[in-house]
Amino acid sequence: MKGSTPLPEDLRVFLTVIRKSGFASAADELGLSAAYVTKRIQILESTLGTRLLHRTSRRVSLTDDGERVKVWAMRILEDFQGMADELGDAHQTPRGRLHLCSSFGFGRNHVAPAVSMLAERYPELEIRLDLFDRVVDIVSEGFDLEIRVGDDLPGQHIGRQLVRNRRILCAAPGYLERRGTPQSLADLEHHDCLVIKERDNAFGVWSLECDGAQETVKVRGPLSSNSGEIVLQWALDGRGIVLRSMWDAKPLLEHGKLVQVLPGYHQNANVWAAYPTRLAHSGKLRACVEFLENHFMALSI
Repeated sequence: MKGSTPLPEDLRVFLTVIRKSGFASAADELGLSAAYVTKRIQILESTLGTRLLHRTSRRVSLTDDGERVKVWAMRILEDFQGMADELGDAHQTPRGRLHLCSSFGFGRNHVAPAVSMLAERYPELEIRLDLFDRVVDIVSEGFDLEIRVGDDLPGQHIGRQLVRNRRILCAAPGYLERRGTPQSLADLEHHDCLVIKERDNAFGVWSLECDGAQETVKVRGPLSSNSGEIVLQWALDGRGIVLRSMWDAKPLLEHGKLVQVLPGYHQNANVWAAYPTRLAHSGKLRACVEFLENHFMALSI
């Protein structure tokens, strides 16, 4: 087989093995068996007539030739994707793979329904959505697009704001009847505050804006979680004060299940699409981002 041309699919498998540092984890991401992934790597090595990976029981690493092939594989697959995008633009039908990610709460409640509608709109797209409660490096982890809440965008990515959003302070009426209503930001230090540990945000520190000025308060309470949905339920149970997105809080405020606290204060939590600069001219990505922008704007509060 030496001297023949490698298959693009084998190059994609190869890059996934490198990125995931193993055959089993690559197979899991690709939805294939580990045996099939191993076979494709063997075929690729046979086709190119060289060994690409050092294999141990714990990890894989690149050989010198593997490093060279990695550079070419990335270039070749980007060229293939560019061709597909250009044809998609010509036919006004986005097609191909899109790998998206978002945070657990917003991803489950808002991004997932939007992706379902996106798939209906563009049936030739193959979309995968992964959700995390940690910081994601979309370049090294192979994502095309991250839908994220908050204005702290990585500098090496392109960011496009999809819709404006903010977080507000709120609590259940029962909690406020029992503990009183805070009259100043400093009063929060004497209340049970329900703290969310999200990504790399400082734990137990709330930075809020009032009349254009930023203020910070250190909060604490007997309950905390890395799940915004859990913390919101605790607030509904009357366990304390929560800082929560208007996306989730508005219907609860309208039904009297929550009451806004210190209404002069808020935290900007705009919704963004972030993607690698190499995808700036991707037709399918542009179609996806524009669809999501229109979708979220129609739902904006």
